[in-house]
Amino acid sequence: MPMVGPETADQARLLRLLRDDGPRSRVELTDLLGLPRARFAAEVDRLTALGLVESAGPAASRGGRRSSLLRIGAQVRFGAVLVGGGTLRVALTDGELNPLARHDEPVDVRLGPDVVVGRMVELLGKLRVEAGLTSLTGVGVALPAPVEVRDGTPVSPPALPGWHRFPVRDTLAAELGCPVQVDNDANAMALGERHAGTGRPFDDFLAVKLGDAVGCGLVLAGSLYRGAASGAGDIGHLQLSEDGPLCGCGNNGCVEAYCGDAALVREAVTAARAGRSTVLADRLAAAGTLAVDDVAAAATEGDPAAQTIVRDAARRLGQVLVGLVSFVNPAIVIIGGAPAGIGPVLLAEIRGVVYRRSTPLATGSLPIVLSDLGDTAALIGAAHLVSTQTYAAR
Repeated sequence: MPMVGPETADQARLLRLLRDDGPRSRVELTDLLGLPRARFAAEVDRLTALGLVESAGPAASRGGRRSSLLRIGAQVRFGAVLVGGGTLRVALTDGELNPLARHDEPVDVRLGPDVVVGRMVELLGKLRVEAGLTSLTGVGVALPAPVEVRDGTPVSPPALPGWHRFPVRDTLAAELGCPVQVDNDANAMALGERHAGTGRPFDDFLAVKLGDAVGCGLVLAGSLYRGAASGAGDIGHLQLSEDGPLCGCGNNGCVEAYCGDAALVREAVTAARAGRSTVLADRLAAAGTLAVDDVAAAATEGDPAAQTIVRDAARRLGQVLVGLVSFVNPAIVIIGGAPAGIGPVLLAEIRGVVYRRSTPLATGSLPIVLSDLGDTAALIGAAHLVSTQTYAAR
């Protein structure tokens, strides 16, 4: 059976404190919650009985009687799923969202949601059994797609053909017997960065996610901002040019059509066939096709054509960020999802455009950095999605 959640608002606040900050002493928690000691003790006793909280040994002495540490219970375990870049990633986290186990494998999303979601169920079940659990507390899923968060379904997703309105949340919940939450991968990345990454010290930041789909997660005033219909941050389909390349969404000149993985591969194939890159031409001849990793490897090796492709894409992305930075005025911009090796080239070009064209007030002290969590950010963020539901008062 799925684990019971907190029963009062104070219990929920306590669980979120332990999730976000790790084990804390009873004295610290009593002060932070502003509760009378007797009331605090009663709430902790109830959470302990529910299996949501447990003792973590003695706290450091502050003089007088030593307090004890509290932490999230050891049976609280979340599943996290990330789809994208031709890979299905599944992880298991503890109640503080620390990854405990992980499995990655190739996936072809064109096989359809029944096949891919079925494989999610199998892999989550495998991780659960290996951890000795009878059930998962909850599962969070991050998709490279616009997601209607209220019902957990992707909506007209160019990167997931055939997935429109598939009930990902309800299908997984029925199969796994636990709560499930679904969101797009950029929002999940933003939550992961806020919880455990570069974004942790900041209340206002942008998390830009590259890859097969391009998106942006917005953290404003310390919370993820989704907009009125869960559509905030969908920058991948902002139009940069009316006569630009065809995008997977059916329009021309979208950001994704210039900066997504498929766009980089398209330009690389063109360069190889036009004789502008012997490196890419050799790879194309050997494999019959190119992947984004081929573009990244060629750029890293110093191939001028591949580096030009990367710089052109970064410049387009920088043009979009100029508007976002001026409009939102974030404290930091975090970029994730860049293929291995091309991050520095990408970052230098983006910074050049943004710092040159944005207002001094918006960029005077604005860092633009690469994520140091990689795809782990979105997995942690996916677990965060469902933990927020789990740690809410019933």
